[in-house]
Amino acid sequence: MLNPVHLRTLSVVLRTGSFADAAREIGYTGSAVSQQVAALERAVQAPLVERDAQSIRPTEAAKFLAARAHDIINALGALEDDMKGFSKGDYGLMRLGSFSTASQRLLPGGLASYLRRHPNSSVELEESGPVELAAMVRDSTLDVAVVFHYDLVPQKWPANVVSVPLLAEELVLLLPEGHRLAGTDDITMQDLAGENWVSTKEESSGDACLRHLCAGSGFAPRISVRSNNYDAIRSMVRSGLGVAVVPALDHVPTEGIVATGIRGCTARRHISALRQKTEAGISISSVIQCLGRSADRLAASTPGLFRQTKQPEAVVPVEYLARLRAS
Repeated sequence: MLNPVHLRTLSVVLRTGSFADAAREIGYTGSAVSQQVAALERAVQAPLVERDAQSIRPTEAAKFLAARAHDIINALGALEDDMKGFSKGDYGLMRLGSFSTASQRLLPGGLASYLRRHPNSSVELEESGPVELAAMVRDSTLDVAVVFHYDLVPQKWPANVVSVPLLAEELVLLLPEGHRLAGTDDITMQDLAGENWVSTKEESSGDACLRHLCAGSGFAPRISVRSNNYDAIRSMVRSGLGVAVVPALDHVPTEGIVATGIRGCTARRHISALRQKTEAGISISSVIQCLGRSADRLAASTPGLFRQTKQPEAVVPVEYLARLRAS
């Protein structure tokens, strides 16, 4: 049977590129690292590194072995962490990723419940975008990440990561008070064709969703201001710099802004929790359950927000459908 310690050592050697650097990271001597790799070579009956005086180069066998061993090493690490929790009566450190709005509105209730269950645990929070957070879950830098995606913007998570649905959000149209459409109950995307828009930054999924919505109505949005800060977006709308579409969780009733729906718009933003496929230990399952209960409370109290327990169906961007019909 392959030694998991040797597998872990090989993965560090391949990542650092040398026995010496791997030894410093792991806390072994360079000789011990070399001996462990040699033992692994004997076990698999294949050379794993090509050695010369200045460097080492991984063989194809090493790359194959490290890739196959990645999930196994992570699963053993998760099991080790859980067993430490059992022996200590706690579950140690929960490394959690999130994005700004979820950190403010979804996480507090969920983490309060989690820490009541496990009073000797602690939580370390990392905030970033969905792609970055998913990569950190894939690489075991994070245990769980709360992320979002728009159903009009295709999103594929890493192969070793699973998504647990939490919430679905309607999109809310923001207009400055005094706008020609303020007070109108039946606004369509076509009615907004000539407007200036306040949007998130280029290449963001929020901006892509807006472009898909507008393309489906036959126009491209004219963007006057961009920001990924929704407080700033509301201020720009209130100042008359443009109109905006924001997810329900990011909408805060604001003086000087009229918020309304868009007739015929069924697009949603979806919030979910990511974890590794092989890491469903007690602490990870517990924190996801607590986030689900917090999502229940938010959905019950927030207009345009819905509890989601099943994976959303894939939605083809509307302009793609138009191209298909025209072809």
